[in-house]
Amino acid sequence: MIITAQAIFVLGSSEHRVTVIDASVGHVITTIPAQNVFELGFSPLGSFIITWQRPSKDENGDAVKNLKVWSVLEGQATGPREAEHNIVGRFVQKSQTGWNLQYTYDERYCARVVTNEVQFYKSGDLGNVWNKLRVEGVLDFSVSPSENHSIAVFAPERKGQPAAVKVYNVPEFSTPVSQKKFFKGDKVQLKWNQKGTELIVLAQTEVDKTGKSYYGETTLYLLSVNGGFDSRIDLDKDGPIHDVTWSPNSLEFGVVYGYMPAKTTLFDVRGQATHNFALSPRNTILFSPHGRFVLVAGFGNLAGQMDIYDLEKNYQKVCTIEASNASVCEWSPDGKYILTATTSPRLRVDNGVRIWHVGGALMYNEDLQELYHVTWRPQSQTKPPHENLLHPVPTPHTSALAYLGTVKTPSKPAGAYRPPGARGQLTPLAFKREDEGGAAYVSSGSLSLGIGVNGFGKPRKREIPGTEAVSDNGNGTTIGNGADGDDQLSKAALKNKKKREAKKAKDAAEKATGLAPTADNAPPAVTPSPGRSPERRDREGHERNRSRGFVEPRPQSKQGQRNLRRSREQQSSKLPPGPKTNGMSSAPAASEPPPDLTVTSPGSGGSPQDKKVRALLKKLRAIDDLKMRRAGGEKLEGTQIRKMDTEDEVRQELDSLGWNE
Repeated sequence: MIITAQAIFVLGSSEHRVTVIDASVGHVITTIPAQNVFELGFSPLGSFIITWQRPSKDENGDAVKNLKVWSVLEGQATGPREAEHNIVGRFVQKSQTGWNLQYTYDERYCARVVTNEVQFYKSGDLGNVWNKLRVEGVLDFSVSPSENHSIAVFAPERKGQPAAVKVYNVPEFSTPVSQKKFFKGDKVQLKWNQKGTELIVLAQTEVDKTGKSYYGETTLYLLSVNGGFDSRIDLDKDGPIHDVTWSPNSLEFGVVYGYMPAKTTLFDVRGQATHNFALSPRNTILFSPHGRFVLVAGFGNLAGQMDIYDLEKNYQKVCTIEASNASVCEWSPDGKYILTATTSPRLRVDNGVRIWHVGGALMYNEDLQELYHVTWRPQSQTKPPHENLLHPVPTPHTSALAYLGTVKTPSKPAGAYRPPGARGQLTPLAFKREDEGGAAYVSSGSLSLGIGVNGFGKPRKREIPGTEAVSDNGNGTTIGNGADGDDQLSKAALKNKKKREAKKAKDAAEKATGLAPTADNAPPAVTPSPGRSPERRDREGHERNRSRGFVEPRPQSKQGQRNLRRSREQQSSKLPPGPKTNGMSSAPAASEPPPDLTVTSPGSGGSPQDKKVRALLKKLRAIDDLKMRRAGGEKLEGTQIRKMDTEDEVRQELDSLGWNE
């Protein structure tokens, strides 16, 4: 639904047609048989309707002219052929971005951008180009809303040349009257004041090369149409620019910028800051139609709070309104009420309309299943109202009273979760927002996680639980506490430290004894740790010895025990007996060669036949284990049963290798 600025006509669209309605009496003026219209709009005076349909091709493969301009008051159309006389012009417009024609305030001229130029037409003759503004690489433009017939064009960076915004007077296109060149400008928003004397340029890049933001960099510039002034607006808080808008008086504008909590500042027409509002999580600023009040709100992913300030009373704060999940926010034409709404498809739940008094009271509420669009009917804003807008407060509608009766009074806010050890203590500054007394957010210029929580504090050090504490020497390295700091360690850290020291001593002893030759080639002795009990030392040594040789599985049956005993006896019989003297090993003779200290991998000793025997014996023990499990009533899988069937083959292979039980 679209309403003309003079509130004469209302424009509605359906799947098969566009309907024009007289807003004063509700009568249908005309119906335009345009199907599948995705965008539509009025010219400034409501004389023309512009529709945009999705790009398509005809039977010959040529692009269909999907942008059409219709005359409103040239008779009512009843069919597609009869409606042809209502079409003033038609164009091929592939992109939905910037699809609409831009008219001068008096509808004398209109313009559209094509490759490397802006084409101008007389509004009544769209078949012939009236004039052209040639600008290499032009991407966007904006026509002034005032009587001076000015146009601003934007060309992005190209081949190492900076981006540029140039202002021309129509139709004198030979030389720009004002221009500004800058880097870091992939796209812009061009915002005129109502008088058409000043232009705000909000430039934005697609990528932030400094790594401070995922959404690119934003920069603000201010230009005077007469060429007497152009400057970059310096903002004193790091972060993106959330919103910028002109006051209706054309003498000041407001900017919401910086990392959350954002800062809101008013500037004059020379870019000088005149007032700063309190820091708060906000991203929207709206002036009332006559410029007395300003609304600073936080919508989208913010809580939906709206702060109202009275600019005529030294920027005094009037109230704060809670409008959660609002996707629409508009001032009424008289500046006395504020409309908020939740619409689809942005949100599929809690759709509805609410109207608030500027003093903060709820005046009207209506909940709807699905709401797609809502707006005020425009009215003349030439004269400000003489009544006091704050007092008296009107009587709320019954729907507002009914809604307020269902709203529960909020209890004491629970706040953020605190672990039991931190309850009853003050919140550290690192966890407070800047407007709550915390430290300001400062981006490190990197999107990595190398900084503290929420960007605050010192860079995080890698800490391993249970390790001894470390301290920073100021050069980015850490120094351990050493033995002098044992008194400051916790019990767990001290215990872990003793374990590490004992392990180091044990490893050193094992290394020393492992290199010393022994008379009977016995395994090297292991020095037990003094801090462990005898039971733990024995168990640890047993497990370590098993890990250095082949793993000795525990037999599960008597047959397996006999097989294991026989295997050990055979292995011991093959080893050469060492010389003994009175039960003590004798010292090696001087003529004997030094022992071989070659290190071999575990399990590499013995002949291939011995390895085969050990593997077969292991398979027999596994078969015995499966037999015991089946005897105990356990249901075996098919692979386990097939393994049990190979017992005879395993025994035959053992016999062939000379193994006898």
